Amino acid sequence: MSQKLSNAQIAWRAAQDITDGAYVNLGIGFPEMVAKFQPPGRQAIFHTENGVLNFGEAPADGEEDWDLINAGKKAITLKPGAAFFHHADSFAMVRGGHLDVAILGAYEVAENGDLANWSTGPKGVPAVGGAMDLVHGAKRVAVITDHMTKDGRPKLVKHCTLPLTGVGCVTRVYTSLAVIDIEDARFVLREKLPGLSLTDLQAVTGAELVVTGDIADLNCPEI
Repeated sequence: MSQKLSNAQIAWRAAQDITDGAYVNLGIGFPEMVAKFQPPGRQAIFHTENGVLNFGEAPADGEEDWDLINAGKKAITLKPGAAFFHHADSFAMVRGGHLDVAILGAYEVAENGDLANWSTGPKGVPAVGGAMDLVHGAKRVAVITDHMTKDGRPKLVKHCTLPLTGVGCVTRVYTSLAVIDIEDARFVLREKLPGLSLTDLQAVTGAELVVTGDIADLNCPEI
């Protein structure tokens, strides 16, 4: 499908729903981009599984301190009041329900909220990692993803076929075509690209899209 949001635009849209002062964990890779787009006047407190709270933007090239990294092994900076702690304490924060939001990528999301975001395939990873703790420890779990795979298959499906990261855990999905809530084991459409018909969107979605009210236009700035 030629008309779709870029990864930066998807990340921007997800950032608009993060409230001021929220404790947020961003998944490794694409989800880390969300931190760049916090709305003016709002400041999230970012958490990383390897034991840092309230870290800042990536340092300039050549100014990295490689003792300061996030869970994705990327260099970070620290904000005033930042804290370091043991890996076990970091997961105690996650499992204890102290994170407001976790934003992750996905291979598949099922209409009941099941998430598959790891794989043991040729380019897979050896284990699910901390994602399984995040999806059941955070108060809200959101996914950012392209609406389809590179070979044109739906990522939003009736049932996941890949190994699960978590069961019934996802509440909202931000895709390259739409914003979709998961309610009562259904995909409920909230926003879509203004030039995209509901019929065309349904054709690239692997489960029924439910409409319960007005569908807002998904408008993002050029980034």
